[in-house]
Amino acid sequence: MTGISVIIPTYNRRSFLERALSSVLQQSHPCNEILVIDDGSDDDTYDFVDAVSSSCQTPVHYFYQNNNGPAAARNRGIREAKYSYLAFLDSDDHWLKNKLEIQYRSLLNRPEMKISHTRERWLRRGEHLNQKNKHIPGDGDIFRRCLQLCAVGMSTVMVKRELFTEVGMFNENLRCCEDYDLWLRTSSRYPFLLIDSPLTVKEGGREDQVSFQYRVGMDKLRIASILDLLDEQCLSTLQLVLALEELQRKCLVYGSGCVKHKQSGKGKQYLELAEWAETELLDNPSFPLVIRKFDNG
Repeated sequence: MTGISVIIPTYNRRSFLERALSSVLQQSHPCNEILVIDDGSDDDTYDFVDAVSSSCQTPVHYFYQNNNGPAAARNRGIREAKYSYLAFLDSDDHWLKNKLEIQYRSLLNRPEMKISHTRERWLRRGEHLNQKNKHIPGDGDIFRRCLQLCAVGMSTVMVKRELFTEVGMFNENLRCCEDYDLWLRTSSRYPFLLIDSPLTVKEGGREDQVSFQYRVGMDKLRIASILDLLDEQCLSTLQLVLALEELQRKCLVYGSGCVKHKQSGKGKQYLELAEWAETELLDNPSFPLVIRKFDNG
């Protein structure tokens, strides 16, 4: 059905969930349903959601599952959602009141686009945090940026549900960087529509966040995602060059770090993978010409 399903995964975030839900319910363009996916909380999340559900007009659906991580929670939301446009909101983030209205209208006006994201305001322990240039989101073909880092804020996204049939769901084997993995697959196939306004507020800097818990070794997970993408053999020549270059860079950084921290066996494995990527680039004479043409516009 045409409309908007909002998917909110949560895990022991009752104190933040109230603000997130409130920001959805106060949207200038209401969504058609809200799905709260409780990934194994042992606080009073259920009681709170039940109280909200009984007191508001927008349908609020609660789903509980054993703790399997954010990828599994979002996939559950995708499967349970009834409407054709899906918007994701992490339970510790929130939206400005016109976020859904602007983004939904923009996608309806651009029917060829399958996914959209917005700019963000970043807060760390309640204080505004300036973003570096590399974190400013891009518009259109953002594959190169998606290789380098997680270039799309999870809570900024609205997507046509059909996209998941084409690129696959979140990888539930990844407890972290599952968003990097999905944006990499998506950006290799489709452009992203950027709403160039900070309509999403992202909270960070807490030890309970997955990004904090997995802050060491993220490149290992991202390397695995690049290798999976290479295995699919679906990249254009330019994309293949970019993927191999970034694979080489990440493997050199991660492998050298392993050696530095007395993990020589693991370090050797990744340094050898970097050499393989370099060999692939050097052995194909067309690759330098392709990348030079791309850099020259």
